[in-house]
Amino acid sequence: MTAEERRLKENREHTAYWRRWGPYLSERQWGTVREDYSPDGSAWDYFPHDGARSRAYRWGEDGIAGISDNHQRLCLAIALWNERDPILKERLFGLTGPQGNHGEDVKEYYC
Repeated sequence: MTAEERRLKENREHTAYWRRWGPYLSERQWGTVREDYSPDGSAWDYFPHDGARSRAYRWGEDGIAGISDNHQRLCLAIALWNERDPILKERLFGLTGPQGNHGEDVKEYYC
């Protein structure tokens, strides 16, 4: 049995919890279809980037280079500040599907 097969077996049998922590935090949860509660089904228009910092998500969480436990009860990610903007950069800014060249597109610029 290889080391990886042993880890998978331990996880399956609950003798070790190899998948408890991992990169389960998406870099972009806002504006996704999973978070769409609009009356007309327009996910991109219903939830803009500005609303992301003051919203509790129902189906996930987001963050830059984040990790979380497998249930997203504890989420850890970095936040950046360029000392000019009024808010911390806690999530990537991007274009929606209709705005981007090939669907949604991250357009964050760090300086």
